[in-house]
Amino acid sequence: MAENTPTAALSAAGVSIWLDDLSRELLETGKLEFLIAEKNVVGVTTNPTIFASALAKGERYDAQVKELAAAGTEVTDAIFEITTQDVANASDVFKPLYDSTNGFDGRVSIEVEPGLAHETAKTIEQAKFLFDKVGRENVLIKIPATVEGLEAITEVIAAGISVNVTLIFSLERYRAVIDAYLGGLEKAKAAGHDLSKIHSVASFFVSRVDSEIDKRLDAVGTDEAKALKSKAGIANAQLAYQVFEQAFASERAKGLLEAGANPQRPLWASTGVKDPSLPDTLYVTQLVAPQTVNTMPGKTLDATFDHAEITGDTITGSYAEAQGVLDQLTAAGIDYDDVVALLEKEGVDKFNVSWGELVDTVKTALEGSK
Repeated sequence: MAENTPTAALSAAGVSIWLDDLSRELLETGKLEFLIAEKNVVGVTTNPTIFASALAKGERYDAQVKELAAAGTEVTDAIFEITTQDVANASDVFKPLYDSTNGFDGRVSIEVEPGLAHETAKTIEQAKFLFDKVGRENVLIKIPATVEGLEAITEVIAAGISVNVTLIFSLERYRAVIDAYLGGLEKAKAAGHDLSKIHSVASFFVSRVDSEIDKRLDAVGTDEAKALKSKAGIANAQLAYQVFEQAFASERAKGLLEAGANPQRPLWASTGVKDPSLPDTLYVTQLVAPQTVNTMPGKTLDATFDHAEITGDTITGSYAEAQGVLDQLTAAGIDYDDVVALLEKEGVDKFNVSWGELVDTVKTALEGSK
């Protein structure tokens, strides 16, 4: 891997760089290998939006679509055939990294259907199906951190399957996610699973928090409110890291770690900067700490590689200041609980819309190939 670059410095500071993108073009042109070698990428995350985009503009899917159409494959089955093939192939590209880091990195995530976000039993069933379908140990199954998703996280971890918990916005829900993970590990241990093989990340969303809160601060309109803009997302994530440190220093967690379990690492998601007046690497440089993951869209990865200033750990020791930001937001009339509840609902809704686009894209492609 490249040295003396900002991405190398980020990796050296304990941040795993994962790419928030996957397409057959990335796989077949060798670009993914290039990003691993040159820009310190050690994993990939996907979601319905990413696959909808890849399929809409990807001629490289044509041959497989023709085969599926000829076989009379149903649309949903076709989606899983296409997406799990990409994920399996990406998992193979990352296998050497997975082996060399004992499963810590070299990971590829695939998400359960977003329409199941509030259906526990069906989420568990589909998570197991996707794990078997991809057929690679280094896959992570993405499960949303809805109330109904919590029990699914526990049961899927209990089955020995590694999980990427997605759509986390609130500190309270994050604590519940960690509890669900530890509960899953306890069940896995009782069932005789090798705990060292089970990994998990908790995807805490950043920029979406700022987008919603900044809109509300603009509506308040005071100078004090405007001075708080673009601070909430980072403060929220910094306090999430404090939750992580505290939770995995507990007696319950320590007992599991001693039995070979891995901590569930915080993953910073939604790290593309949406406000053009902000530095384009803000959600990278301000969220540096050991045992974290930053999953970046390609544009953010390129910006980080090009000009990010990595100054070491920017999270540990920030907790009092971060709490101060949240307290000031409350004083300004911002309802934190309302914000995070809305963002979770919007997150599920957005992925449902993307899933619908994915269905339409594949349906059109199948019909056009007959």
